[in-house]
Amino acid sequence: MRALAFLVAAGLLLGGCATSLADPAGGNDPYEATNRVIFDFNLKVDRLALRPTAEGYQDYVPEEVRNSLKSALDNLHAPVVFANDLLQGETRRASQMAGRFLVNSTLGLGGLFDVAGRMGLASHDEDFGQTLGVWGAREGPYVVLPLLGPSNPRDAVGKAADIALDPSIYIKIKRHLMWEGLRQYLNIVDTRARSLETLDAIERDSLDFYASARSLYRQNRAYQIRNGLPSSDEEFAATNLP
Repeated sequence: MRALAFLVAAGLLLGGCATSLADPAGGNDPYEATNRVIFDFNLKVDRLALRPTAEGYQDYVPEEVRNSLKSALDNLHAPVVFANDLLQGETRRASQMAGRFLVNSTLGLGGLFDVAGRMGLASHDEDFGQTLGVWGAREGPYVVLPLLGPSNPRDAVGKAADIALDPSIYIKIKRHLMWEGLRQYLNIVDTRARSLETLDAIERDSLDFYASARSLYRQNRAYQIRNGLPSSDEEFAATNLP
């Protein structure tokens, strides 16, 4: 559980991957009527609870503290990224992530400071949904999950697998569920706070906010699976410019 529907939509645009709001394959959305109902429910939850919390977090928590918290949360997620890098056969990226985790867990005081980034070990993200996509699994129909947001059968299975790949779930500590809940809650609030203005712009400029979020999600997932490389269509266009 990394973000709600609207958080994902905002993050996509921030990633700079979407050059058009045209849905690939017509949206691949056979359950659109139900999805729109759930999307509206998620927006109401956001406006009643999540957005006010994110605004308070942004207004009252110093930027340095917010950045340190995000760095620590990303460091906790690094073993999952490392595992998916290996499963995708990306040994160079896996070694880079292992180096980041080692440096930030020690010199970075548990990830509070991104020392590895200053050393040239750039961060990246991977999940099991992307891993399945790399190995040819199709996304399946687009769905919107309550609170969890945009997804599809492939990415839903991926979320469950990422939980199993996270070594922290095997640590026998008291109140583990409370700790994990707090971790995910902080992830969501931090992501929402960082996307306040971007999400407002998406909603303001969209004739159909639901369709825009759907298109952005699908384009971003395809972009992530390619690790930012152009698709075959984009390569063709780039080499056949007038």
